[in-house]
Amino acid sequence: MKLSQFKFSLPEEQIAQFPTESRDESRLMVVNRKTGKIEHRVFKEIIGYFNDKDVLIFNDTQIFPTRLHGSKEKTGAGIEVFLLRELNKENRLWDVLVDPARKIRIGNKLYFGEGDTIVAEVIDNTTSRGRTLRFLNEGSYEEFKKNLYTMGKPPVPSYIKRDLTQEDTERYQTIYARSEGGVVAPAAGFHFSPELFKRMEIKGCEFVYITAHTGLGYYRDIDVEDLTKYKMDSQEVIISEESAIQVNKAKDAGRQICAVGGTVMHATESAVTSRGYLTDFNGWTNRFIFPPYTFTLPTCHITNFHMPLSIIFIQTATYGGYELIMKCYKIALKEGYRFGAYGDAMLIL
Repeated sequence: MKLSQFKFSLPEEQIAQFPTESRDESRLMVVNRKTGKIEHRVFKEIIGYFNDKDVLIFNDTQIFPTRLHGSKEKTGAGIEVFLLRELNKENRLWDVLVDPARKIRIGNKLYFGEGDTIVAEVIDNTTSRGRTLRFLNEGSYEEFKKNLYTMGKPPVPSYIKRDLTQEDTERYQTIYARSEGGVVAPAAGFHFSPELFKRMEIKGCEFVYITAHTGLGYYRDIDVEDLTKYKMDSQEVIISEESAIQVNKAKDAGRQICAVGGTVMHATESAVTSRGYLTDFNGWTNRFIFPPYTFTLPTCHITNFHMPLSIIFIQTATYGGYELIMKCYKIALKEGYRFGAYGDAMLIL
């Protein structure tokens, strides 16, 4: 298929700028792949589609505050640094993106915070992802990390065009986040509240956690029309043997296995055997999922409504079926569903 087949017109007013007041009260579109039936619900009603011993797989990545605003030495020009990945703890080296990038050179010093609390030096301009910074602050690593995180802002997508607040620090994070390292949040998990978790536990649903530290590659524009020629950025995935065993037991028992979010779908499909079983995994994957593709593990999928032409939208259409998902998106636009990380959700059965 071609990239242009995943284009649609999305009005700006339907891109959610704020989360719903309560996590589990966003809208939910339920789509049945076999019958084509479409239902309109509230997210907390999703419990009605799961039974005892059904398994939901969650991505427990913890998003860290990656956006730092500072200034360049001598000129004082404003600069934004997006922390991508810690490369070396001892030497305080980080892989980053810098905006504007064209004015930054090796050896430039960058200052952040009142009284220049944090100082960094550009030491590499040639990485595929951007720049390498060495933070020059003395003192303990714990103090440095605390200052870094205090000044940083959550890495909300660029289509959220407003000043960030303290609420974003809490809401641009799942309630079950525990493995620090992600810079793209598993937004489908935002809809799960403590109350909904408890109700699902009482019903007998089982929760499995994996870790998928998704990078900015999920936001990157696809720059080719022929999807077979696109090379996706690698993402770090960690799936324990215990998690794999629990999922495979559910498969053998004929229970429902739900991939909560596109990052879970991407990760599990990268660690599945030819017989359709999940295996333990600790490494990187750059699998790009687009039609035609046959999914072997999840029986259902929870996801948000995504941007046109995006990697995650293409993956969703692959799972749900291109024609059906395009129909669902047309209905969602007409019915006023909210799109994006803070938007509404879809359950594909």
